[in-house]
Formats: sequence, structure tokens, C-alpha cells
Amino acid sequence: MKNILITGATGFIGSYLLKNFYPKKKIYIILRGKSKKNKEFKKYKKIKIINYNKFDELNKKLKKLNIDIVIHCATHYVRHHKYSDILKLSKSNILFGNIILENLKTMKTKKFINFSTIWEDYDSIKDNNNNLYSAYKKSFSILINYYSKVLSHIGFFNIMISDTFGENDNRLKIINILKKNYKNNITTKIISKNLFINLLNVRDIARAVDIIIKNNIKNGKYLIKNNTNYKLVDLINAFNLKVKKKLKVKWLSNKIIKEKIYPYKKLVGWSPRESSKGHIIDLIHKNM
Repeated sequence: MKNILITGATGFIGSYLLKNFYPKKKIYIILRGKSKKNKEFKKYKKIKIINYNKFDELNKKLKKLNIDIVIHCATHYVRHHKYSDILKLSKSNILFGNIILENLKTMKTKKFINFSTIWEDYDSIKDNNNNLYSAYKKSFSILINYYSKVLSHIGFFNIMISDTFGENDNRLKIINILKKNYKNNITTKIISKNLFINLLNVRDIARAVDIIIKNNIKNGKYLIKNNTNYKLVDLINAFNLKVKKKLKVKWLSNKIIKEKIYPYKKLVGWSPRESSKGHIIDLIHKNM
């Protein structure tokens, strides 16, 4: 049984991966302080919670662990930052992960899996950071490159993802905003009737992680995305065909908004299986 350390276990992707791998693997998670979040994990009787208050404390605790696989999901996301966001962005997206990287050799880790954003190379332009958040993610990618050289016996994998969806998703994403406004009978304002989005089910993300864990995959950056960019108006129309009360939407323009995605390597043996239009509509309908 492999020992897996999952960071960001309270987040959308991290919490799903925890659920997916438990109890097949021995799971470790990291939580800052002994907060109320600890109660969320009581149902997972066999996981090991690593609590810390300061980074020095975390560093000391990591040195005592034996971890085969690190799945680094922890992040702090803001689309448009303010000055007050800078410290959180730095701590979560750089310092925290750097302490993990620094301890990989001591923990005898074999594979380090990191999640990043296609916004590192916005609109398919190399190193074209879309916002400060993506600039931090790009900076962490540079750190990974450094450690991959000095720790050449460890596999380093950077998984580039776009928008995601799935059950138990409470983030302020467009699908969740539509669901919330639908329940409250509120009209949702959307920037354009020709807005295209690339949505990937968290279940498909978990399969990608599983492939990396189980197979001899070459180090590097890998892009996992849906094969189709969905036009949001088509998803809404498909949903409205299933319900009596319709989603109310006000389209603010007809401008074509379709982001290009930088063509990083494809992960061998992986393809999206649960991210079709039907999967998206069924999930929205189910949660209504």
C-alpha cells in the first residue's frame, strides 16, 4: 500500500482525490492549525492529519514522514488581486509548496504531482500570465524544474487544467452561479452569448492522477482537457429542455470568447470519459 500525501484536501479537487483513494491508500493530509476543518475528516478514520501553525513546525513534521506520492492541490486563488491578497498568494502558492519540495528527498518520495492552470500561457501564448495568480503558478513551475534537476530520481509531473466541475463543488464558478441563481429565481448576466468554456469532470482528473501513480510516465508538463469547448448557451438551452422552470439569462454581448489552450503533451492512456455535455447537464439537473 502506497503512502500518499494530499495537500489542499479541503478544496474541490483535493477533497475528491482523498475520497477517491481512501481507503485503498494510506493517506496523509496537511491542515493549518487545529481548526474546525478537522471535523470534516472524522469519517476518514485511517487518514493521518498533519497540523501545523508555522512553516518551521511543518518542516520538522515532514522530515519524520515516509511518503511515496505527493499530490499537491493546495492553492490560493483570486482572479483579480488586491494588495491584501499578495501575502496569501505567496504563502499558499510558493512558500508552502517549496517546503514540501525541500523535504521530498527526506520523505523518500518517488513521485510529485502538481496542479497548475492553463492561464500560465493565456490564450496559447507561452508565458503569457493572465493574472497574478497564474504568475505565481508559473513561478512554482520554475521551482519544480529546479528540484527535478537536483532530485533526478524523483518523478515530477505538472498537470495543466482549465475549468473543472463535479459533485460537491461550492466554488464561485459559472455552473454554480447558474445553479444558485436558478434556485433563487434570479437572472444571470453573462458576458457573451458566444462564450465557450472547456469543462473537465473532477472524476476525469482523478483518473489522470491514477495513471501517473500506476505507470512509468516521463517527467514533464501534461495538459488534460475536454476534447470539446462547449458554448455556454448550448448547455443552458439543453438544461432548459429538461425542466419546467427555465434558467433566466441576460446575454451582454455577442462577442466570440473562445480561449486557445497551449498544447502541452498529452498524458498517455488518458482521455476524458465523464465530461460530455450530457454529464454536465445531468450534474446540474441532479443538484437542482
